[in-house]
Amino acid sequence: MNMIERKFKALKRRNKKAFIAFITAGYPNLKTTLRLVLEFAKIGVDIVELGVPFSDPLADGPVIQEASQSALKNKINLNNIFDLVKKIRKDTDMPICLMTYYNPIFCFGEEKFVKKAKASGVDGVIIPDLPPEEGKTFISLANKSGLDTVLFLSPTSTKKRIKFVSGLAKGFIYYVSLTGVTGVRANLPSDIVKNIREIKKNTKKPICVGFGVSLPSHVKQVYKIADGAIVGSAIVKKIKENLRKPDLVKKVSNFVRSLKKGGGVTNSV
Repeated sequence: MNMIERKFKALKRRNKKAFIAFITAGYPNLKTTLRLVLEFAKIGVDIVELGVPFSDPLADGPVIQEASQSALKNKINLNNIFDLVKKIRKDTDMPICLMTYYNPIFCFGEEKFVKKAKASGVDGVIIPDLPPEEGKTFISLANKSGLDTVLFLSPTSTKKRIKFVSGLAKGFIYYVSLTGVTGVRANLPSDIVKNIREIKKNTKKPICVGFGVSLPSHVKQVYKIADGAIVGSAIVKKIKENLRKPDLVKKVSNFVRSLKKGGGVTNSV
């Protein structure tokens, strides 16, 4: 059983929901990323997503784009990130997903990527620009190695699409809460409840909500309807606000703790 699946089963036994934190690997540097991930594990983050910096993102808003550009200037690449995960694995077994676009995987080589990802301790991969129809070879390689491929559903997904994605997704299904890019939002879309209910009619796999989830109240709202909340831009923004401050890790971790506490509701619909 993969670590992600094991995590969701453990949370379900305790009537809890997953808090998933995204940060860009290498922003502001790899040492800080390592410290942040280990601190996240200590404060109870359930899964961490490490964003692989890429120059031409399709789904990322300005906050994450800026972080990626900064990491690229520092020459952060997949080999650096695999080495980082190995270091993380010395201190925690918290599930780790890499969120990357397909181009870095293609250039690295699909088979080589899967082998190195698994060997370093990566548990899952999230690829926003690789539709499952076009990713059959990669998904097959990942499945054989025990690397989960997290797939997406959105407010525009049809019932046919929901069933198709549900049959292929591993680990969890990433529900994109809005038709747009990542970023901090004041409110979540009003159709989330209806859409999540429809998805749950067609799958028993965990559903986690991302894109726009940026406040404790958002996390609380998501916990009532889904299996987990994903927060990215708000955390990366908090990193930016504390650049060059000696207590960056502490301030960002306190912020993540406040988000997680805000989602204390465990019941779902």
